[in-house]
Amino acid sequence: MSNVFLRRVVWAMEKIAPLRLADTTWDNVGILLEAPFPRQNATKVFLTIDLTQAVLDEALKDPKVGVIVSYHPPIFKPMKRLCLSDEKQAIVLKCAASGVSIYSPHTALDNCKGGINDWLARGLGPGTSRVINANPSPPPEHEGAGSGRIVTLTEPASLKDIIARVKLALNLQYVMPAIDMLVRVATAKVHETMPISTVAICAGSGASVLGGVKADLYLTGEMSHHEVLAALGANTSVILCEHSNTERGYLREVLQARLLTWLRIDKGLQVQPDMEVEVLVSEVDRDPLTIT
Repeated sequence: MSNVFLRRVVWAMEKIAPLRLADTTWDNVGILLEAPFPRQNATKVFLTIDLTQAVLDEALKDPKVGVIVSYHPPIFKPMKRLCLSDEKQAIVLKCAASGVSIYSPHTALDNCKGGINDWLARGLGPGTSRVINANPSPPPEHEGAGSGRIVTLTEPASLKDIIARVKLALNLQYVMPAIDMLVRVATAKVHETMPISTVAICAGSGASVLGGVKADLYLTGEMSHHEVLAALGANTSVILCEHSNTERGYLREVLQARLLTWLRIDKGLQVQPDMEVEVLVSEVDRDPLTIT
């Protein structure tokens, strides 16, 4: 890899979220585009959850941006051609033409120690957390990594309190709760009285990880109608926040500072010692769905 700045970003991201922790049976992670003629003197990394056209325009306005770290991979399904008439293909072409590379960590960042699922767990309050599906051979410093988390709260809390904690942690005005039907029938004030001791967590679309897990509550971004009904049928309530709302806050609250710290470490990558690096977070990236 001749692009020194990209090599530096890849090394730093591997320290934070090793790619071997990703679910590569379906996911597409790592370098998705290596710009053949990288921007000269690039010193900035640009973070986003989704690389949309609006986000790309924002990133390309800064001539110092050399790498876009897009949590969701903008190249996911195979492409048989590259044409500007297709939005996803156009984004890749514009990045290549502008000398900007693309890297995606996706499920590696979900599953790693200190990743998105651990961040979600901390927002629930004091308690202990364990992985749902442990990685059988995690890399050093990532013992206990894997998909999903189950949080056991130090003190049981009402569903009303848990909803308030989730809203505060994710900076949301609304979430969508689905209440265990047995509890709904038992009391008219379900939000005040329903005790929650265990919460199963999966960022994004969580049904494939959470399905069948025993817990008082599931917390995730999205589940289908029938997946929610299945959870309720197992006496598990659900809080849905919309897909990327369970992910986006991590970029500014955690990843921005951690990536900057690793980028400032010289590990023989031929980096100028006085080179000022910067990590930016998109201001226009947002979940496409809103509740009004």
